[in-house]
Amino acid sequence: MFILVLTGLFIYCSGERVAEDGDTVRVHYVGTFKDGTVFDSSENREPLEFTVGTGQVIPGFDDGVRGLAVGEKNSFEIAPEDAYGDVREDLVFKVGVNEIPPDVEPEAGQILTMEQPNGRTANLKIKEVGEDSVTLDANHPLAGQILVFEIELMEIKE
Repeated sequence: MFILVLTGLFIYCSGERVAEDGDTVRVHYVGTFKDGTVFDSSENREPLEFTVGTGQVIPGFDDGVRGLAVGEKNSFEIAPEDAYGDVREDLVFKVGVNEIPPDVEPEAGQILTMEQPNGRTANLKIKEVGEDSVTLDANHPLAGQILVFEIELMEIKE
């Protein structure tokens, strides 16, 4: 018990602060798939800045930052439900070729940016091009993926 109290006092006296909800933090990160393929990184860029626990990043990323002190690193996996969700089949649908903008020659793998009725834009991936129809996928490109992050907390802003 004495050791626990002493350790607690040491942490308090050292002034070491850890990231918690409401803190604005700056984080360097590398995001990979389970096979090691990098899908995003802050390398050669400024650190990512966000406020923990406010929905600015995926929930699993918030979880990976909470409790870190400046200079600490963390490596963690994020399941789809704490990232971009599972692939939803209801977001894969067919439209007539005539519904594709006339200046676009549709090809599988191509990304179309389309305006939604609410004025926001959506990126749709062309999955398949048929004679009379085009299959579009509105899922996030990282949906259904287990994401692996290596992060370093660079700053907790005061």
